[in-house]
Amino acid sequence: MRHARFIADGRIHEGTVTADGQPLDEAGRPHAAEAVVWLPPVAPPKVLGLALNFADHASELELATPEAPALFFKPLTSLIGHRAPIVAPPNIEYMHYEVELAVVLGRSGRRIKAADAYDHVLGYTIANDITIRDFVTNMYRPPVKAKGFDTFGPIGPWMIDRDDLPDPDNVGLRAYVNGELRQQGNTRDFVRDIPTLIEYISEFMTLEVHDIILTGTPKGLSHIYPGDHLRLEVDGIGALENSVVAEVG
Repeated sequence: MRHARFIADGRIHEGTVTADGQPLDEAGRPHAAEAVVWLPPVAPPKVLGLALNFADHASELELATPEAPALFFKPLTSLIGHRAPIVAPPNIEYMHYEVELAVVLGRSGRRIKAADAYDHVLGYTIANDITIRDFVTNMYRPPVKAKGFDTFGPIGPWMIDRDDLPDPDNVGLRAYVNGELRQQGNTRDFVRDIPTLIEYISEFMTLEVHDIILTGTPKGLSHIYPGDHLRLEVDGIGALENSVVAEVG
């Protein structure tokens, strides 16, 4: 099932989405997909990102794959939904997209074993980890500014149930800019799979209900500009679309 949060008729709804993309509110009333304001499908307590979880991505950046997961926090103030604008700040050299499979937690836990990790997963969605490369000077230090601008965390358009993606470690990922395929990969090329990540993170941190883990991006980065339209696809989930606009003022 597809689960979504959206604004319609002046209020936030937590509903579902039909196979043809029409949002339904809690009472099952349909709304036009073009008329609602899409929100991230859950309101997470925290969002954890993972750098360099694809070897080909590390290679394109001329970096070695880290010996341990390279984690960072994505600010909650960066999160936006499907079709919301990504605001590009002025005077930057290199701003890019990152298509990622996002894991949504459904049970809290600490010291979760890899063998039990999927029992703590609620579902999956799509994330776009927007990054300004100008501010990444050392991949082994948290890239807070590079990834933390407002609007730099598109997530959505909906979340699917865990069982609706039976093999999350073999899922195709694609990013299109203005209809041109720029990035493509598959989660089978993860350096560390989802159970390994959940075990690693929960060893030192309590994972909470609706926490989101971004699992990394494959090779294929390129600069994006105001006016560009991004379409990120994850097989079995759908497509997350956002356009880039210039900061005003």
